[in-house]
Amino acid sequence: METLSEVVSTDFIYGLETWLDDWFLVFALALFVFELIRYAFKKKLSWDLMGDSVANFATLAMFIVIVALVAGVYAGVFFYVYENFRIIDLPVTGWTILACIILADLAYYWEHRFLHMNGFGWATHTVHHSSPHFNISVAYRHGPMDWFFPLFFHLPLAVLGFNPFIIFLAEVIVQIYQTLLHTESVKKLPRPIEAIFNTPSHHRVHHATNKQYLDKNYAGILIIWDKMFGSFAQEKETVNYGVFPRVNSVNPLTVFFSGYGTFFLRLWHAPSWSHRFKLFVKSPTWAWQQEQQEKKGSN
Repeated sequence: METLSEVVSTDFIYGLETWLDDWFLVFALALFVFELIRYAFKKKLSWDLMGDSVANFATLAMFIVIVALVAGVYAGVFFYVYENFRIIDLPVTGWTILACIILADLAYYWEHRFLHMNGFGWATHTVHHSSPHFNISVAYRHGPMDWFFPLFFHLPLAVLGFNPFIIFLAEVIVQIYQTLLHTESVKKLPRPIEAIFNTPSHHRVHHATNKQYLDKNYAGILIIWDKMFGSFAQEKETVNYGVFPRVNSVNPLTVFFSGYGTFFLRLWHAPSWSHRFKLFVKSPTWAWQQEQQEKKGSN
């Protein structure tokens, strides 16, 4: 316990974050190879799955290019807010790192839920959900604006007095944990774990198109957020993955820009400015329902 109270240097925090960023992808690729072997043994390995997986890693490469361009501004905003608006000076210790991870996990829950509740956020997040498969590679399936929305939900942590280096480390830890959830290789874990933590079973529900699973299980690390805020569903029947409308392509460029392509087409063909405004602020389910009604009306 005393170790958690010791002050940690920001150089150590930055080094740890960099190490995790650099090496976890290698670990994830090893897990992906294991999944491919498993698919082969189950005779589920297909060209579509392979093409989809290549597209997933290609979207990661495109996302990394964007992040490289905006990283300085993103970090600069955090440091500016921390230096000028923090309400307390929190030391960099094991306790504050642990507290920041928990709060970052809560921030991730609300960010994730927000992305599902409005058209502009969903236009980038839909890319992640658009794969009809579910494996480690899907965790790296990114949309072009995935870097933008975390800023607003994690920035309050800087106001609370958490050093930005701790915040960035916490964000990485939550994302790494999320990556491990993207698998069908793990069925259900022991009940105490399933009750408290997000698991592959819980996250399969989140990626489902089954009606009873829609907009459920937004959690990062702790599934208790979903239970607290009424968005939890347990995996019971077989999950069907993907989104509507389906992308039906393994072209990385098509996949990467599919969300905003669909969104801007909807804006272009919207019958009124009021409808366009609703496309921004209403859920993607609402937009899809409007399209279905229009199709029925034209038949």
